[in-house]
Amino acid sequence: MTAAEIMPPLHPETSNSILENDVVFSSMPTWGFLTNHALVLLCIARDPGVRLRDIAASVGITERSAFSIVSDLAAAGYIVKEKGGRRNRYRVEAHLPLPELTEGRLAIGDLLALLGGHNAGRPGNGPEPG
Repeated sequence: MTAAEIMPPLHPETSNSILENDVVFSSMPTWGFLTNHALVLLCIARDPGVRLRDIAASVGITERSAFSIVSDLAAAGYIVKEKGGRRNRYRVEAHLPLPELTEGRLAIGDLLALLGGHNAGRPGNGPEPG
């Protein structure tokens, strides 16, 4: 299963429209609440074996941008890259606090669980390796 199947593209240009009485209403705004870093982290939490090209397609960014964001997240300690043959797997460090909150009351895993509608990013919750 690809990241695009797990999470439909989130790029504003892929927004859906609703036709009602010959008037087209946009069902999605042209802006978003989440940064590309948050969207990439969400892709990884949903599928720890996701490929960079699938992350890029899902978020609506280039592969180079996806690589840069994954590198940023790894450098900050929010994900750990684990090499498995020719593919990378990622582990989200769900216990780490959100960088915006100095008091550290909300962990990355809490946010991912809220956004994913399940325990995304929590240890032991994700597709089985293989």
